Amino acid sequence: MCRNVHDVALMKILIAEDSAETLDLLRRALEESGHSVLPTTDMASALAVARGSDFDLAIVDVMLPDGSGVALCRELRSRGVRAPILFLSARGEVEDRIAGLDAGGDDYLRKPFAIAELRARVRALSRRRHSAAPGQLRYDEITLDFAARRLVRAGHDVPLTAREWSILDALARHLGEVVPRADVMDAAWPNPGPGTSESLDVVVSRLRRKLGHGTHTILRTVRGEGLVLEAPR
Repeated sequence: MCRNVHDVALMKILIAEDSAETLDLLRRALEESGHSVLPTTDMASALAVARGSDFDLAIVDVMLPDGSGVALCRELRSRGVRAPILFLSARGEVEDRIAGLDAGGDDYLRKPFAIAELRARVRALSRRRHSAAPGQLRYDEITLDFAARRLVRAGHDVPLTAREWSILDALARHLGEVVPRADVMDAAWPNPGPGTSESLDVVVSRLRRKLGHGTHTILRTVRGEGLVLEAPR
């Protein structure tokens, strides 16, 4: 769906926002940038539009009249929707951002926001979509299905957390290449801090256990540089 016109990535953008004023502001700002907009005002209509139309990005208010934006995000991900999701909320607590990202969201913008920042975040998410992770990776007895967010090892499903998927997704976008630790942390943590590096080590260790024996050759640490998800042979 994305297409480059004068080096600007134009997208079809689904919006779920119940405030008429904010919805109009978003629509005008995005259309002025050349994007097309699918406006909705609640969770039900957003899901109906998502069933009938492809889109490249979703902008979702956290508080909708018939449910939460987090629940909408979780439902879209369960249906295999891989488009980036940007949350909007008047609440900016770290716990709220974590909940959204753990549900499969990609970014979080606090209200009130500047139009320039909105456009910058949309551009950043567009670039992220262009470097999308592969749909599936297979390593002997292991299958990583990024679209369905499903890890199968030796015929059995192994549950992964949203943060574990975020780490794998960040690495799979650069399959076989070293991804700096800072980039991995930015992809998986909403507000990286002094303790995030240690948390990354813990999650990576847990990931290796879930991937199974011998997977140090699949998910590899390059000391002093970053992490590598090896390409299947």
